[in-house]
Amino acid sequence: MTLTKTNMDVKEQAAQAQKAAKSLALLTTEQKNNALLIIANMLKEKKNTILEANEIDLQRGRDKGFDEAFMDRLALNESRIKGFADGLRQVVELDDPTKIIESDWVLENGLQVQKVTVPLGVIGMIYEARPNVTVDATGLALKAGNAIVLKGGSNAITSNKAIVDVMHEALEKTDIPKEAVQFINTTDREATEQLFTMKEHIDVLIPRGGGALINAVITKATVPVLETGVGNCHIYIDEQADVEKALSILINAKTDRPAVCNAAETVIVHEAWFQNNKDVFLKTLQEHNISIHGDEKLANTVPFVQLANEDDWANEYLSLDIAVKLVSSLEDAVAHIDQYGTKHSEAIVTENKEAAARFMTLVDAAAIYHNASTRFTDGGALGFGAEIGISTQKLHARGPMGLPALTTVKFLMHGTGQIR
Repeated sequence: MTLTKTNMDVKEQAAQAQKAAKSLALLTTEQKNNALLIIANMLKEKKNTILEANEIDLQRGRDKGFDEAFMDRLALNESRIKGFADGLRQVVELDDPTKIIESDWVLENGLQVQKVTVPLGVIGMIYEARPNVTVDATGLALKAGNAIVLKGGSNAITSNKAIVDVMHEALEKTDIPKEAVQFINTTDREATEQLFTMKEHIDVLIPRGGGALINAVITKATVPVLETGVGNCHIYIDEQADVEKALSILINAKTDRPAVCNAAETVIVHEAWFQNNKDVFLKTLQEHNISIHGDEKLANTVPFVQLANEDDWANEYLSLDIAVKLVSSLEDAVAHIDQYGTKHSEAIVTENKEAAARFMTLVDAAAIYHNASTRFTDGGALGFGAEIGISTQKLHARGPMGLPALTTVKFLMHGTGQIR
């Protein structure tokens, strides 16, 4: 295959990252932590530069008529910049996940064996309109001893470029080579697809975004993929749910930040609970400007409820819309989740501990909650510091992926001349 200039540029960047990863793996925890603190400080110092770049992307989004959910993911402000700078400081406080001896033993012949955690190497991060991912992913990668190649979405390219420029400036003052953080500064899809097959330089790909992006990476990549999933999250309100608790959890999970993957998209309600609490349930949703897409039982009896179609049950709305399904049993709720869930985050609200235990055993998802909001499926909320994504697969890593997910192991053997 003849390489275009874009192909050659990306290949060179990946090669530089691979070279930088070698030196990064030799650094101490103190050297890595110092670098993250310098990056965090400079991000706050250069916030105006970043916000000016972000405004260019936001104006482009307004001109193109992007919806509110998309613009929310794209937007930065002082608080969000402070948030991802503080996230780096949280990562500094976390234990270094590398060079940990997980187990060691001595064979009968005297050969000493150690199983030790090591960096993955070079991470290819492919993501959409979330500039905060640029910082979160970089911070976690560097702390875990990895280099990273960043390919953000075209709609956030000005913001991402400004952030990486600031991080590069900061890295010049550290022991981490700036080549450890590569940013593919093009909107050319050819550059993204080049990453999919660059096994000689990239050790793992992590896609983070909508279903179309994730499916494209899974389908086309020959590089191993750590799959992050779409969040069609459900809350099941059981027959024995406390009313105040159920409504509080539901409203938080739906409205706190509707445009993120751990927001609730479907509420499944036990018919007996609904009959007893119908008025307050519907009134609460209306008071929070939530549009209801209900099943036939609900849509046929409540005038302002839209009849849900098949797409509504599978939809990640990322907006103030919610699908409502009435069921006659916990098993029916689990069956609905099995059919339409994305194995991200699911919740049950109930005062029946046996029902909660049964739900949590039967439901297949990375994160399952009893009497709590799905909004806690987040690396920061769970104490991991910044997260690089939420894995919905079962191999290597599952759920919010913090530092340990960005390592692998190697076996080290020390001998005195043993042969076999």
